[in-house]
Amino acid sequence: MVGYRRMRVPDGTFFFTVTLRDRRSALLTERIDDLRAAWRAARGRVPHDVIAAVVMPDHLHAVLRMRDGDGDYSRLWQDIKKGFTRRVCEPDARSPWQSRFWEHTVRCEFSLAACVDYVHINPIKHGRVTRVRDWPHSTFHRYVQRGDLPPDWGDPPIDTARLP
Repeated sequence: MVGYRRMRVPDGTFFFTVTLRDRRSALLTERIDDLRAAWRAARGRVPHDVIAAVVMPDHLHAVLRMRDGDGDYSRLWQDIKKGFTRRVCEPDARSPWQSRFWEHTVRCEFSLAACVDYVHINPIKHGRVTRVRDWPHSTFHRYVQRGDLPPDWGDPPIDTARLP
């Protein structure tokens, strides 16, 4: 067994990628309400703030600030995955999640901004939409509502060479 060690930073900020085993699945978006319910329940046990998040059909990205005093994000993801699995799978069924997740410690404001941008642009990167605002499962809409980003943020630039 690999002795993988994760960095714990009390009340730290982290960027995560969490994926399903079947990368062709659309389970996360098909059962988005179950994912939200599992996440809300986990938040009650492992306090954290969602800075940015996007849910894609087969994976999700999130930038989270831990508020649990010891940076136990592994417990958070365990709770979210377990809660979602219980809602969408038959008892004793294999978990739809990959067993691990990827994390990156956010150390400065520049890195934080880059991670948030990556989260919000992800639906375009994966060819799901051509405009960020058209993907419903993203905190991008919260950023627009608060006035932090314009509604056309991330839209493809106009190719002026093609204009008449």
